[in-house]
Amino acid sequence: MSLLLRDGRVLTLDASGRMFRGDVRIEDGVVSHLGEDVPQQADEVIELDGDLVLPGFVNAHTHAAMTLLRGLGEDLALEDWLRSRIWPAEAYLTAADVAAGSDLALVEMARTGTVAFNDMYFFADTTIERTRAAGLRANIAATLIDFDTPEMAQDAQIDYARDFIARYQDDALIRPTLGPHATYTCSADTLDAVRDLHQASGAPVHTHCSETRHEVQDVLSRHGARPLEVLDRHGLTDGAILAHCGWVTKEEVRQMARRGAHAAHCPVSNLKLGTGGTMPLEEMREAGVNIALGTDGAASNNTLDILETAKFTALIQKNHRWDARAAPADAVLRMATLGGRRALGLDADGLVKGARADLAIVRTDAPHMTPLYDPIAALVHAANGHDVRATIVGGRVVYQDGAYPTLDVPRIMARAREHGARLAAQAADAAADRR
Repeated sequence: MSLLLRDGRVLTLDASGRMFRGDVRIEDGVVSHLGEDVPQQADEVIELDGDLVLPGFVNAHTHAAMTLLRGLGEDLALEDWLRSRIWPAEAYLTAADVAAGSDLALVEMARTGTVAFNDMYFFADTTIERTRAAGLRANIAATLIDFDTPEMAQDAQIDYARDFIARYQDDALIRPTLGPHATYTCSADTLDAVRDLHQASGAPVHTHCSETRHEVQDVLSRHGARPLEVLDRHGLTDGAILAHCGWVTKEEVRQMARRGAHAAHCPVSNLKLGTGGTMPLEEMREAGVNIALGTDGAASNNTLDILETAKFTALIQKNHRWDARAAPADAVLRMATLGGRRALGLDADGLVKGARADLAIVRTDAPHMTPLYDPIAALVHAANGHDVRATIVGGRVVYQDGAYPTLDVPRIMARAREHGARLAAQAADAAADRR
């Protein structure tokens, strides 16, 4: 199949930062022509009239099926939010719930220009099934945690993870990963078992790290070390995706750089849960840590909009440092696109010939995008995910101008309401019984 994107403002985000107005041609899922001398005959043509074309957005840390819990626990600190709202609801979680929640997340991500995401949740096989059907890319983790989950007993988790990695290691859209939940929910034995599986399989690690001050203090008291050092002791930092990192020290930043760890920055979720810390983004950039952006789950955000996350990323750093020059728009946009691709193990050279055609098209005719002096600054500071005209994954359109070729949106919305209402009611009944 061939697809022609005609007359767009193309932001390649390549090493040179090349921008031009012209055409992009896609053949068999990869970019075949850019700019000049682009063949005009194609199986499908999208007329852009100056709309922006760029590498698609990557959500480097989320829990997709938690869309069903969106709004269930509001205005609560993280620990209280988990114990009083989220974990009670999750106790009743089924594979059918995860299918409904994952489908809803996939609609939202396709609608807002996300082409790939990094997920950690229960019933991972179900999330994979729904992601394949939708046509997005994803790193999806087998979650490991020191208690029984709605899916399986704790003592079955390692064997499941081993089989899970083997089952999906050659998948075209899915990269299976290992998801030890966090150092405050995983014992030394669990972390060692994950390390052994990581070393044997080569599967990457995705975990929460230093999200709150309470977490850091708790891990210090339990393990005699901060979360990053605990992960490092167990051989789990090399190339790992570490979500949040709001309470890491400068030395820990240097350690992340030495280990090639990736930081998945989730500023909207952190602000909403009042985690207090501000990720040392500029120190990470200076040290050479790859930074990607994540929304976290919709239960704590409450959206899966990476463009919204990009704006928060820039504004938090400027305010925190009393410096409007902090977190420049070009750097933040690269975090939202190429930083995420790099973290997920995808090609990260930008929109160049031979690259996978995983693209977002963003409209430029909205009032808040006018006038368009600087397209990159406009994307970070003015645009939001609902300015996306089209989302393309591997040359396949998964969203365009209100249409979802791979997703039955009315059915997905109805199922999400049904499954969400049941979970909320069961959690409320259980809370009433405890009282």
